[in-house]
Amino acid sequence: MKIKSYIKNHKLLFSFFFFLLSFCLFLMFFLRVDIDYFWHFKAGEYMVENTTILVKDIFSWSMYQAPWMSHEWLFDIFIYGLSLVFGKYHLFIYVFGICLSLLLFLFFIQKKAFLKNIVFSLFWVSFFSLIFVGLSGRPQLISFLLLSITVWILFYYFYHPNSKRIYFLPIISIIWSNVHGGSSNLCYLLCFLTMFCGLFQFSFKKLESNRITKRQLFTLFIIGIICLLCVMINPHGFKMITYPYINMGDSLMLSTIAEWQPSNLNTMSHYVYFIFMLFVLFVFLFSSKKIRFIDFIFYLVFLYLGLKSIRFWFFSYIVCSFFIFYYIPERKLDKGTPLLLIVFSFLLLGIFISNFSYSKVISYQSLSDEAISVLKEEKPKKLFNYYDYGAYLIYQDIPVFVDGRADLYSGEVYQDYQTLSRMNTSFPSIIQKYQFDYYIIPKDCGLASYLKEKCFIIYQDRDCIIFKTK
Repeated sequence: MKIKSYIKNHKLLFSFFFFLLSFCLFLMFFLRVDIDYFWHFKAGEYMVENTTILVKDIFSWSMYQAPWMSHEWLFDIFIYGLSLVFGKYHLFIYVFGICLSLLLFLFFIQKKAFLKNIVFSLFWVSFFSLIFVGLSGRPQLISFLLLSITVWILFYYFYHPNSKRIYFLPIISIIWSNVHGGSSNLCYLLCFLTMFCGLFQFSFKKLESNRITKRQLFTLFIIGIICLLCVMINPHGFKMITYPYINMGDSLMLSTIAEWQPSNLNTMSHYVYFIFMLFVLFVFLFSSKKIRFIDFIFYLVFLYLGLKSIRFWFFSYIVCSFFIFYYIPERKLDKGTPLLLIVFSFLLLGIFISNFSYSKVISYQSLSDEAISVLKEEKPKKLFNYYDYGAYLIYQDIPVFVDGRADLYSGEVYQDYQTLSRMNTSFPSIIQKYQFDYYIIPKDCGLASYLKEKCFIIYQDRDCIIFKTK
């Protein structure tokens, strides 16, 4: 009986693994090149070829040599290094590799919980794609993986006082602060949050809390402090600690950058997050088990972050993945479940193989070759460019006015860009202030109509138009 039971569980384990593999390949249909990818790549190229770490801007004319918080410098080098090994397929390798690693990590560290209710597990995995904002080659993907490891270590230590895994968190903190420093503060903050959750012992209706030992509290506090100090082990030192808080306090960037904006019930695409978090709440409320205080606090904290900014949506999914299965009852396994999983996996795999076209899905081009050629021939010294064009112009070695590094321009330049691009009342004064010699903007924007009377049109296509001042 034990052998048969082992074979049965082994089949289920294999079939679910194969499903996750096929599911990740299927997700690659939605892979796109994010506009920020281009400056990440160019920064990595420069740092590798010049064996230096960029801490000042070299890509714009408006902020040239100004201090730049290159908090993702290690990712920039990594993505450029991948291109040297895998060529044009490096972006696919990166995104697919991280997505699969993340799903497999979440699965294998709690495989018994996943396999006890396959229907729910499939439903839960589907949320992976529904709230995965920005499936592209960005450093946030590595942050997702680092967050998963961090939460796993903290939750495990909470229930296993003798675990030594907690001592790996400072290493995670160092890596995080150099790969994607903008979210690296989560490592020490979650240590303190876990410590807070372990301070109380109570049972109130459906909510219960278990106090952890004094030794655990002390260890979490010390590790939290060490992680805080480790955040400073980067090219920018102490500034990395304050950097995320300063950014999140910039009202202009929060209101103009899509991924930083709050979740909004007036936006249909945001409903998936509200549905997801309500679903988790319903699981809490209708489960036969009491709600553990640590689970509820982590839920509330990441609910707040997700409501504050859509960039935290997937963080919420990761955190909830570490406790949601505890509240799900075991479901009797149907005999044909492993076979159905295999069939479904082959269906996803078949769709991917028969329809996926790398060149159609992944385009390393934001502007036409002709537009780039015109700019290179003209050699503008004070080019005004549309925000979304900036990174690709950097990729083509053309100095920009502004690009996706909004934090670099967050003072005067970014405000001036918004004033001019939106044609606010004082926009003519911005033109006078910077004395632009060329403009490259979308063909159908309002500014284009204004410039047609003030400048020469030297190039236009279906997407963009280039002006030269008279």
